[in-house]
Amino acid sequence: MKKIAVIMGGYTKESAISLESGKVVYENLCRKEFEPYKVYIFKEKWFMKDENDKEYPIDKCDFSINVGISRIQFDCVFNAIHGTPGEDGILQAYFELLNIPYTGCNFNHANMTFNKMYCLTLLKHFGINTAVSIFLNRNQIFCEEKILKKVGLPCFVKPNRSGSSLGISKVYEKKDLFNAVKKAFKEDEEIIIESFLEGREVSVGVFSFKNEILVLPITEIISQNDFFDFESKYSGKSQEITPAKFSQKIKNRIQKVAKKVYNYLNLSGISRAEYIIVNGKPFFLEINTVPGLSEESIFPKQLKIAGISLSDLFKNSINYSIEKMKKK
Repeated sequence: MKKIAVIMGGYTKESAISLESGKVVYENLCRKEFEPYKVYIFKEKWFMKDENDKEYPIDKCDFSINVGISRIQFDCVFNAIHGTPGEDGILQAYFELLNIPYTGCNFNHANMTFNKMYCLTLLKHFGINTAVSIFLNRNQIFCEEKILKKVGLPCFVKPNRSGSSLGISKVYEKKDLFNAVKKAFKEDEEIIIESFLEGREVSVGVFSFKNEILVLPITEIISQNDFFDFESKYSGKSQEITPAKFSQKIKNRIQKVAKKVYNYLNLSGISRAEYIIVNGKPFFLEINTVPGLSEESIFPKQLKIAGISLSDLFKNSINYSIEKMKKK
């Protein structure tokens, strides 16, 4: 049986969500084909935990563990870490150097999609609709008047590299822009300021499955808060309607754009992207290449409606990753 390291945790506030995602992966891996191990990656330590909650440190030189007199080396890593270092390409590059297969997209594509500015710039080049935006770094002098003249009010201020809507503010008045910028810079040294798009927000899962790119049923998100923030995502303060109630024409349009985005970004594995539908046209917001897999997450709910089991998805992801590494 293939030994699979299910990695979870991470270095950000998203670690709690990652632990839930990792638990779902671990519980749904077929025990007839895989021998899964729970591996926790935190800033202070990396370790494997067995069924008795005993910890075994990870040897970072080759990502192995010693259990008694046995040395365990993994056939594949299932990545369930949201945010850094699991979604921004850092761990992917590490596993690439060690020649260990890992689920999801390559390290360079993970780095590019996690960086909102890089991702938006590339997709604009391919003609994908996006909001008007301005990029700032921490050392840059900026003029509020010029920013608001370009993006207008209300607008969104976001960390450039952050997930789960951490550090995001919706700004209605000029006097609130500085504090919103300050808040975003606490999460990242680069930020994006985007124009507000009036429309319906949707989330679309796309992934490679049995040599085919599949688009899952669309989910419409109706937040009780001002926008789909961290609280809305993980505290039940949003209504998620799957499948979304759009005309078939608009559904087809959204699915077509979602598949194009997946291809333009050269992705593999699973992904979930957010769009705002404005007058029937999808406008891309952002993409997650390690989407949440907990029971409350959107992606598993979309899978269920599509009639695809988590076990089959995870098996497909692992086998695809192993074959992909063999070809390199």
